[in-house]
Order: sequence, then C-alpha cells, then structure tokens
Amino acid sequence: MPAIQKIMTRTAALFLYALSYFPGALTQAADWPNFRGTGYDGFSPEKLLNKDWKTKPPKELWRIALGDKGYAGPSIAAGKLFIIDHAEDRDIVRAVDVKTGKNVWTYAYVDSDKDQYGFAHTTPTYDAGRLYTISREGRLHCLKADDGTLVWKRDLKSEYGGRWKGDNWGYAGSPFIDGDQLIVSPSGPGAMVAALDKNTGKEIWKGGGDESIGYATPVKAEIAGKPQYIIFSGVSVLSLDVKSGETLWTSPWRTAYGVNAATPLVIGNNVFISSNYGVGCELLDASVIPPKELWRNKALKAHFNSPLFFEGHLYGTGEPDDLSCIVLASGDVKWKQKGFQKGGILGIDGMIIAIGGSDGDVVLCKMSPEGYVESGRIKPLAGQSWTAPIVAGGKLYVRNKTELICLDLNP
Repeated sequence: MPAIQKIMTRTAALFLYALSYFPGALTQAADWPNFRGTGYDGFSPEKLLNKDWKTKPPKELWRIALGDKGYAGPSIAAGKLFIIDHAEDRDIVRAVDVKTGKNVWTYAYVDSDKDQYGFAHTTPTYDAGRLYTISREGRLHCLKADDGTLVWKRDLKSEYGGRWKGDNWGYAGSPFIDGDQLIVSPSGPGAMVAALDKNTGKEIWKGGGDESIGYATPVKAEIAGKPQYIIFSGVSVLSLDVKSGETLWTSPWRTAYGVNAATPLVIGNNVFISSNYGVGCELLDASVIPPKELWRNKALKAHFNSPLFFEGHLYGTGEPDDLSCIVLASGDVKWKQKGFQKGGILGIDGMIIAIGGSDGDVVLCKMSPEGYVESGRIKPLAGQSWTAPIVAGGKLYVRNKTELICLDLNP
C-alpha cells in the first residue's frame, strides 16, 4: 500500500474512532440553514454542554443592531448568519460573520417603506452555496451565499397575482428546498403554492387552488407511504403531490384574518395544527382521505410560533401567554407555565430554550411531561421578542425588534 494511502487510511480510522468516543463531535458543528433548522422541526441536533444556567449563564459574544422593527428570523451556514434587515424603502439581506458579528456582505432591493409588524417576515434558506430569500411583498431572490451576488430573482406578487386575506401581513412563509424544487407560496389564482427550479427560478408546477396562503412555511411528509407537501391556507390545511402539485386532500380550518401561521407538525400519519384567535388545535389522521379528526380542543392556541413534538408530547407557546405540554394521543394538558406570551421555542438535548415574548427573557427548562422545571433564565435583550431562537455551533442566537445577540452555550 502506498505511504500516502496508509496515512489517509490511518487518519480516517482515527477520525471514526474520535466520533465514536465523542458522540457530540459532529453535532457541535451543526448549522441552522433554514426555518426551524436542519430537520424543519425546531430541534437542534447538538449536545447542550451546560444545562445549569442558574450558576453558569450563557455569555454574550457579540450583538448587532437591526432596523427592521420586526421578527424576521436568522439562519446559519458556512460560517455566516443570514438575516433580512431593512432601512428606509429597502430590504437588506445581511451575511454576518458568526465569529465577529461583522457584515461580510449585504444585498439590498426596493421594498415598502411602511412597516406592518416589521418588514420581511421570513427566514433565509441556505442550500448548496446559495441563499434564497422572500420579502413581505413577494420579492424572491437567489443569491450566492459567499458574496451576495444575484443568481436570479422573481416577483411572486406581480407574476402570480398574489393576495392575502385583507393584505395584512404579506408573504411570511420561508423558502422550502426539496431536492431541486424550491417550494414557495405565491398565493395567486390557481397558484396558492408553486414549485420552482431552485437553480433557475423557472416554474415546475403550481397548485393548491385559489385560496390565500395562511402565512406558514410548507413542510414535506410521507403519509401512508405517499410523499406530499402539507400546506396551511387561510381556511384549511391541505396536502399536495410533490411531483405535480395536485391536491391530495384538504381539511377545513378557519381562523380570523386567515392567520394560520404556525407550521403544521407531521407525526407519522398524523398532522397537528394550531392557530390563535380562539381557535385552538387539532390532530388529524391523514392516512385516510378525507383526514379524520382524532381530537380538537383549545389546549394550545399558537399564534405563529410553531410547537415541538418530543416523546409523545407537544410543547408550544400560545394565548394567553402559556408554555404548554400536551399529550399527543389525547390532547390532554400535562402542564402550563405562564409568562411566555407569543415567544418562540426550540428543542435541544432534552431541553427547551424559550423566549418570553413580552419581556425578552430567555429560559432554559426541561422537556418533560412531569412538570415545568426551570434550569435558569437570562435577559440578554429587553422588550418584545417574538422570533424563535436558534442554535448553531454551540452558540445561541436571539433577537428582539432592534437587536440580535450571539451567546456562548459552552460552560
């Protein structure tokens, strides 16, 4: 065996040994490349090395000012944090060095100068060296992630005749990548949803009927052996075929102002949905058509932050201001804890990191049906904080309406 091959073989063996001996070796380098993370489920795959924030609270590494006055979420990939900011009449896509908090590049385009709960409402999606962003007014951009160069762009509202219930909040569903398909929600006649070629922006198919979109990001699932996209409209939850966009099934779900904004959870053959304005939540058996209601109640009224599923239980924030634990099989409430308002949550290593939506508190608690057990809280930012936190590379990223902060999760 040549000497160089022996060295490479030995190096590979040592690497595999290290991974087996240190199970967190891979997860500690995890990115958060899109809305709700790598699994689109709100969970970080990383190990949480410090689970005692009472004695060892996370330390601030850096913070940046934001001008969008809103709630657009960040993503992390390739050593950069990506977020859509705003100044005057322009959205500004920012790529920030995760080590320093300094801008690597920016890309600006014209958007409204009038805020409505901020400007952009979406999270940038990173995929294979490219970044995909959608503005509140439907401007879709594909950029090179290393330097911000434009690859292609589309205008979903003008090209598809997009509209919403009352035109209140515009486009809020983040770009969803599935293979070579980019799934977006133009919310136009005959095009509630569209699949575009992620490389060129050209349309592959459109479908979903004429209903306005419900503001949530699409998800992919395999239910009863059938791959499908699960979508929230303003009046229903529905399923589309991944290859053609044909509607497979639909189930009514009406909410005031068409605000079905929390992403549906697909758990096996079941679909869990939740909305605010007094509506509540429902678990559907989607293995049959039309889907069968398994239970429905008001145990969780998620306004826009999506819940988590872990070991048979649902965890989520909802009106009036509770963090709740609910039994998936029955809808029964195991516990509720006040003080979270509309704040977002993430799951990591058997724990929840939750945001106090009205005061900016960041709380660490156990993800357990046995009861609410808090492991510490910090206040890195004050005031209204509705955006869900994210974790990448052992760092926690949290924002409010004017700032974003990076915190070190390592002890």
